[in-house]
Amino acid sequence: MLRQKRSKELFRKAKRLMPGGVNSPVRAFKAVGGTPLFIRSARGSKIYDVDGNEYIDYVLSWGPLILGHAHPRVVSALKRAVERGTSYGAPTPLEVELAGMIRRAYPSMEIVRMVNSGTEATMSAIRVARGFTGRDKIIKFEGCYHGHADGLLVKAGSGAMTFGVPDSPGVPKDYARNTITLPFNNLKLLEKVIKKEAGKIACVILEPVVGNIGCVLPRDGFLEGVRELTRRYGIVLIFDEVMTGFRVSYGGAQEAYRIRPDMTCLGKVIGGGLPVGAYGGKREIMRMVAPDGPVYQAGTLSGNPLAMTAGIETLKELSRKDTYKRLLKKAEALEEALKDASERAGVKTRLYRAGTMFCMYFTDTEVVDYPTAATSDTRMYSRFFRGMLERGINLAPSKFEAGFISTAHSMADINKTARAAYEVLKRL
Repeated sequence: MLRQKRSKELFRKAKRLMPGGVNSPVRAFKAVGGTPLFIRSARGSKIYDVDGNEYIDYVLSWGPLILGHAHPRVVSALKRAVERGTSYGAPTPLEVELAGMIRRAYPSMEIVRMVNSGTEATMSAIRVARGFTGRDKIIKFEGCYHGHADGLLVKAGSGAMTFGVPDSPGVPKDYARNTITLPFNNLKLLEKVIKKEAGKIACVILEPVVGNIGCVLPRDGFLEGVRELTRRYGIVLIFDEVMTGFRVSYGGAQEAYRIRPDMTCLGKVIGGGLPVGAYGGKREIMRMVAPDGPVYQAGTLSGNPLAMTAGIETLKELSRKDTYKRLLKKAEALEEALKDASERAGVKTRLYRAGTMFCMYFTDTEVVDYPTAATSDTRMYSRFFRGMLERGINLAPSKFEAGFISTAHSMADINKTARAAYEVLKRL
């Protein structure tokens, strides 16, 4: 059994001070049961909790720590940056440097605006798309999470051709009426809706690989079809690469699948683990943003020198020769090890991987969208999660979240993970 005395004490105290005892819902472990880990420190591929337990970490702050925790070059650069001041509220050379690195990696982002989170990036990109087209409605897909802005917390209506309904109390119905939610990977239905509503639709926004219901890959031709339809009807195509950016490949999903969107949203990795986001796209679209144009968006801490510093150092490391070749080799090894453990244990699972992100579903159904992802056995995943945690392996505390691997993970880490997975699966 895990030692959790200190974590339990802190969680009891936290629940008196914060909603659910946490500052982001999934951290509360409600989907898997038990007490959340309170972390004391982290380094490389490992995290250490307040009770002295060590874990191999596949959460990695939900993706951004692609170099692992506390990478020496990032930490060293941050120490120097802190001594120069933490925030200026004024332009710095750092934001110019990072914007240039992003544009080289993502040529579709001809103009880049730094923000402070993925939510801020997607919210702003949609506002710009609406300002550019003069239209109000948007299309999103079930299972694609784009942050907690009101217009994006919308679930599908009662029928395929209806507009969305609020997915959370506090979201006005008027917001939801402008959001159409469709099933991922269903190109025929998308075409039907676009033909019906074309003159009213400002943008289509999607995760090119859906990372918030695990790891759902686009079917052959789906992204190409979305690109063709949006181009034909003058609709702005937004790729939310907050999760897939620099994860699926250095140039993200758009490089891997050879699709050029009109706008892109980034986050997570480009801040090396610090709060950051960015959105950008075609020059004619981004010239709508203030002060160049009439679409207003601002942020006191946008381009913060600490986040820019961490992002620059992270991308420098990622751009080194053979970094992705070595990283993908580890990801492939982990994928094969987990598949092998499932087969030997006789447990039916489906494992999907896109670059350095992955997810194992407890189902024998092919996962292509939200309904098929929902067939994954919740109880089975919860038991698997707790069994792995007891063996020192930290996975996402939800069957609907992706896992990640970093340059810091070793083959010894992967082998230990494989042994633990087989032991737990065999008991299941």
